[in-house]
Amino acid sequence: MSTLAAHEKLTARTARLGIRATPRQQMLIVRAAEAANKSVTEFILHSACEAAENTLLNQRFFLLNDEEWKKFQENLEQPAKIKPGLKKLLEEKAPWE
Repeated sequence: MSTLAAHEKLTARTARLGIRATPRQQMLIVRAAEAANKSVTEFILHSACEAAENTLLNQRFFLLNDEEWKKFQENLEQPAKIKPGLKKLLEEKAPWE
């Protein structure tokens, strides 16, 4: 469970969000919410928060001094190491092929 999800259980919802959707989008969301056994509100909030967390987690910012930056650049320039298990897996035919 994410930190946000744990916090949600302890906090009353007081903020309001409004969105507009096409009838097709609405139908898709309603069907998905039903399949997930959630209300449309719960489904949309869960999906939107999950996407928001993933977006924010993918935003990487880090600071390096000159020496650290040089080492980082050197590591990026190194050829990839071949991992036998990964190589074997990538050479296998996918189950759907």
